[in-house]
Amino acid sequence: MIVITRYTVPAEQVEDFRARAAEALRVLGARPGFVGSRVGRAADDPELWTVVTEWEGAGHYRRALSDFEVRMAAVPLLSQARDEPTAYEIVNVPTPGGG
Repeated sequence: MIVITRYTVPAEQVEDFRARAAEALRVLGARPGFVGSRVGRAADDPELWTVVTEWEGAGHYRRALSDFEVRMAAVPLLSQARDEPTAYEIVNVPTPGGG
């Protein structure tokens, strides 16, 4: 599964956001079932940022959120995300060569 959170980050808060996102991803990355992560900024709106994580399954993600270190480092950041659906089931993964 993938988790996509989006944030509005004013220019004067970018460095703080990046530091908090890096710390959140550090602690999430140490949890079982974590596959990978990315942080991105919209090309057409420099105040719109996203944090994307990938997990082996929804259970791994839910258990990760209950970890004490995650609650201290990641949950405060995640709570500032836009109020919209964030968890997505992966239903199609293209293979190289189009097969």
